[in-house]
Amino acid sequence: MNQHPTLEHITSLIQEGEFFKLKEALKRFEPSEVVELLEEEEEREQLIIFRLLPLQLATEVFEYLSLDIQKHFLANLSQDKMSDILNEMSPDDRTALLEFLPDDLVRELIQRLSEPERKITLELLGYPESSVGRLMTPNYIAIREHWTVQQVLDYIRRHGGQSETLNVLYVTDERGRLIDDVIIRDLLLADPKTPVSELLNRRFVALNTMQDQEDAIDDFRRNDRVALPVINSEGVLFGIVTIDDILNIREEEDTEDIQKLGGSEALDEPYLDISIFRMVKKRGGWLVILLLGEMLTTSAMHHFEDDLQKAAVLALFIPLIISAGGNAGSQATTLIIRALSLGEFRLGDWWLIMRRELLAGLMLGAVLGVVGSMRIILWAKYINPGYFGPYWALIAVTVGVSLLFIVLWGALSGAMLPLLLKRVGLDPATSSAPFVATLVDVTGLIIYFTVATMVLRGTLL
Repeated sequence: MNQHPTLEHITSLIQEGEFFKLKEALKRFEPSEVVELLEEEEEREQLIIFRLLPLQLATEVFEYLSLDIQKHFLANLSQDKMSDILNEMSPDDRTALLEFLPDDLVRELIQRLSEPERKITLELLGYPESSVGRLMTPNYIAIREHWTVQQVLDYIRRHGGQSETLNVLYVTDERGRLIDDVIIRDLLLADPKTPVSELLNRRFVALNTMQDQEDAIDDFRRNDRVALPVINSEGVLFGIVTIDDILNIREEEDTEDIQKLGGSEALDEPYLDISIFRMVKKRGGWLVILLLGEMLTTSAMHHFEDDLQKAAVLALFIPLIISAGGNAGSQATTLIIRALSLGEFRLGDWWLIMRRELLAGLMLGAVLGVVGSMRIILWAKYINPGYFGPYWALIAVTVGVSLLFIVLWGALSGAMLPLLLKRVGLDPATSSAPFVATLVDVTGLIIYFTVATMVLRGTLL
């Protein structure tokens, strides 16, 4: 048995100019292996390898390459080579590529397509950018309910090669309206003479061409499907969406949410590809907003300046107080946003969420309050007696009670703000953890000094 070619062997064949041997060696690679190979090589070697791939393998590889490498090939390979690949690509992957290219290049590439593929591409590009219509492919198997199982199997043998998936077949009427879907397993286990109509339960899940792509993610998750049909408002079957496209959308949505949670706009491009100017622009806006928010902390401290002059020891615990509240708020925000994205609850459940965070905040605040108070007590009695003065016990109470209420407030605000944004139609991820932390910092100071005034009145204050 011939040994599978290694990356070093491929590189040496390129350097030695052994292109015939290289072409034969590449035929033994799986598409995923070729993708990894191309990502390891320099641009010149990438072009050499890709030119030597058979058309079918080249098409499969091209669909999995990053957008930057795809653009590089479009700019440097012959028009005939790229025309063949674009015509062989699945319509949904081709549409996804064209979305990110300049308009003049898109028009040029569309002209290189065959008439049937050009028609399909223009139809898909005609749908709104974030709609399911952009994701679907017309390559599926549609059958009729009066056919027998044997007729269906014969039809699959003749036409199944162009289908995106054969796991599910779609039953349509004479007007193209979707009646039901049939899992291929049911057909294979049925008697060949059985009519398709006897295998139908007429309960199916379908996407709509104008449906938002994020909603489609939820439909796939709830129904555990590898593909779902796409119909229009009249129930006519237009195409299917497969799980690989949904996973790509899921990855994009998760990336965007994570970037927003970090206190930044979504980058829309890979980190190393986006220009420094655009990155600064996307990150700077939030930083300015957060800075202005933190300036309110200065205003709050100025308001309690007299208290600080009378009891300077209170200033020692400000970082402790505001960080605890900010951390609690960031925790709650992250948990709620993730649960929202997974569909674990609805906006109508806000009262249930508030009640849970109220209980959790009280318990967490109590734990931190005890820890904070014990730290002061142990320090004042055993480590450095006299450090906090004669009223160290009241200071411990002040810090403990403040932590209780600040952590409670942080948990409640961190949980409710994403729900409020969702309610008014905004992206809940924009209530980023830094934003919640800034909000809790300001209000935390107010809570801290209010508690201090009540506990220390007549002593330090």
